[in-house]
Amino acid sequence: MVRVLTPLAFIARRWTPSPRTLRRAALSAVVMSVLIIVTGGAVRLTGSGLGCDTWPKCTDDSLFATPEQGLHGAIEFGNRLLTYVLSAAVGWAIIAARSAKPRRRALTRLGWAQFWIVMSNAVLGGITVWMGLNPWTVAGHFLAANALLTVAVVTWHRTGEGDTDPRPRVPRPVRKLSWAITIVSALLIALGTAVTGSGKHAGDSSDVPRMPWDWTNAAHVHAIAAWVVCALALAMWLVLRVVDAPADTRARARDLLVVLLAQGGIGYVQYFTGVPELLVAAHMLGSSLMWIAVLRLALSLRERPLPTADAPARPEPVPATA
Repeated sequence: MVRVLTPLAFIARRWTPSPRTLRRAALSAVVMSVLIIVTGGAVRLTGSGLGCDTWPKCTDDSLFATPEQGLHGAIEFGNRLLTYVLSAAVGWAIIAARSAKPRRRALTRLGWAQFWIVMSNAVLGGITVWMGLNPWTVAGHFLAANALLTVAVVTWHRTGEGDTDPRPRVPRPVRKLSWAITIVSALLIALGTAVTGSGKHAGDSSDVPRMPWDWTNAAHVHAIAAWVVCALALAMWLVLRVVDAPADTRARARDLLVVLLAQGGIGYVQYFTGVPELLVAAHMLGSSLMWIAVLRLALSLRERPLPTADAPARPEPVPATA
């Protein structure tokens, strides 16, 4: 009986990526995930959210943007094209993970998880266009993009680890503090969609509905959550020094503090200057960088050592004797 190889298995038989290539493939998906978030924000900030009349085509008769749709159509269609670049980056990560030797099934599953998130979010983006930029679907579209970023960062981190069970590098209370930072940071991002959904950047010049609450109040709640994250991050930085955590973990805590200070500064400046588009775009980029810093800090608190050629083998069990 002849066994038919899948395309991925065929490539895996003939190519073995180096550890550096594997990490670069995973990193490309992280970079493209951030880029798709920022460019998606640019679509809204330029009022191009409905630059293409429908989905998956740009018009009822054309797959591409037409001259009649002007600059808004070109911007919206350009963002759609970036989805293909993102898909290519995710595909490269999947191929590299599948071709790694020895085979790493968990890493391959993470790559496929990215693929399905990209596909589902593309459909959600189409529903958003069909619903005329309904703020709830727009918020869901943004949060799904952050879910993709989450899996991409985890995949990138896992390429530098082995596949053994994770073991902690810091005491349990410190790990619980990390969970608190992660949960409140996720809430902070979700609250940011409430600010955007009720604010003035509706994404199109037409009468786009907004979320049913005051934008100023939403911004104040968002700011409170940001201060909580800052307090927790500062506490983490101090605690890691007290417990003498590994140097790379302390560096992750420092990086998170730096990103939070920059992100907070941008947020307050944009609030008191009337929410200019350029600062909103910078704030969206800062949101992605903050989330990456949060995830990298959490992941650095445990380790899965890579197997080494000179690692001692486990001793054979001695049979019991009467």
